[in-house]
Amino acid sequence: MNEPMQDTLGSLVSRSARRNGAATALLEGGRRMSYAQLDEDSNRFAHYLLSSGLQPGDKVTMLSPNSMEFVVAAFGILKAGMVWVPINAMLSPTEVAYIAQHAEARLMVADAQLAAHPAWNAALPALGLPLLRCATGADSGDGTLAQAIAGQPGTAAELALDENALALIMYTSGTTGNPKGAMHSHRSVLAAVMSNAVTVSIVQQDVLSAILPLFHCAQFSMAAAGLACGAAISISRGFDPAAVLATLARDRVTLVAALPAMYGAMLMHPSRAGHDLSALRLAIYAMAPMAPELLRRLMQEFCPHFALGSGQTEMFPMTVYFPPDQQHRTGNCWGQATPVNDTAIMDTDGRLLGKGEIGEIVHRGPNAMLGYFKDPEATAATRRFGWHHTGDLGMWDEDGYLHFKGRLKDMIKTGGENVPAIRVEEALLGHPAVAVAAVVGLPHQEWIEAVTAFVCLKPGQAADADSLREHCRGTLAGFEIPKHIAIVDNLPMTSTGKIQKHVLRASHQALYAG
Repeated sequence: MNEPMQDTLGSLVSRSARRNGAATALLEGGRRMSYAQLDEDSNRFAHYLLSSGLQPGDKVTMLSPNSMEFVVAAFGILKAGMVWVPINAMLSPTEVAYIAQHAEARLMVADAQLAAHPAWNAALPALGLPLLRCATGADSGDGTLAQAIAGQPGTAAELALDENALALIMYTSGTTGNPKGAMHSHRSVLAAVMSNAVTVSIVQQDVLSAILPLFHCAQFSMAAAGLACGAAISISRGFDPAAVLATLARDRVTLVAALPAMYGAMLMHPSRAGHDLSALRLAIYAMAPMAPELLRRLMQEFCPHFALGSGQTEMFPMTVYFPPDQQHRTGNCWGQATPVNDTAIMDTDGRLLGKGEIGEIVHRGPNAMLGYFKDPEATAATRRFGWHHTGDLGMWDEDGYLHFKGRLKDMIKTGGENVPAIRVEEALLGHPAVAVAAVVGLPHQEWIEAVTAFVCLKPGQAADADSLREHCRGTLAGFEIPKHIAIVDNLPMTSTGKIQKHVLRASHQALYAG
């Protein structure tokens, strides 16, 4: 019988393994994993999942920082025809519980070190899900990934998978406060992956970094692009400037992707001069434009070629690319659309705007999500006039380059994470002393935008910034907790009683200066 033709995410690994199984696929510290082993181990995990009572289409969540085992588990889930639901490992237990329940998950794969932490020791069992520990190294004890795959076949599971089937749900914070699950098919992610490979010219000889979290769409799409081309992926568990510099040098990384703040930390680190970074051919920065002075120094002292990549979870990245040969441009220039999708500027009536006109940035293409899981209203709202609406304002310049002009959504983008202001406000309002809270993002050299709160207390009540931050730790992730809380007597209001956040932003632009 002929094997059914498959164009799915799992096929990326299998095809590279067939071309050159002995080539290195993953590097992590002193460990190496070949394409043949990655293909076989992910096949084994797929067999385990299918033999455990789960069915194709079931949701499997993952809560883990970067590791080789993360990659094995993710591709095993996809090869089993199940739906991969990666969860941000920096979220609070309350937020993780919401996502797992909303996604209707049947199993959770969690990093063993994270699961053993006191904060998660009780929280994970309380989810009521079967738990498999994703342990690194030689840990093959009960309930681990290593034990699960032991003895399973290394060949592909006999499944007829559909490229248009739901492959993954990535949750992204929305302005309503609750995260929304962006559903992607195998086809939509593959479209982005192949576009990325072409855009940055990945070849088999490349070594790509995985410094950003693999549970985010940006890093996963770049890592998958590398795996599709037979390149190696150098994995960092987290960001520590000294450790990452050592990894870039040891693994002879050729293509690195990181946040502007990460590049700044590496540039300024005293150990940088002792590491040979000459293998770097391209450095991509994501999530935000780079300060011109920092970019100039990085191009002189870190890597001669820098590029900006942009995108959204709903439109698998990259959607817009700012190439190295245009880095003389300054300001919020985001570049041009990548090969996979169309990008336009639209007014509120659905009219596409020309050069010099400001409107909402919209996209369309095969990398678009299927919709938001269990949220048809939000799906319809974001697909008006046949385009995906980003909630960002932009403008084309005379040369056809996109410039970012602001945000329609009340969303704070801090350190590469999306933080809805309403989520933080709700947490602050849960404190018995707080009467009114307004949260905005203010310019910050390290975080791009810093979560900043302005709070009015109830008459006769007392609280300080430290106690309010401590209160927030119970419901918010670390990156969502305000960097600064100002306790004020009143807030600027409209005549109808709405808080004028634009006034707060304008009057406190220099709060974090210096």
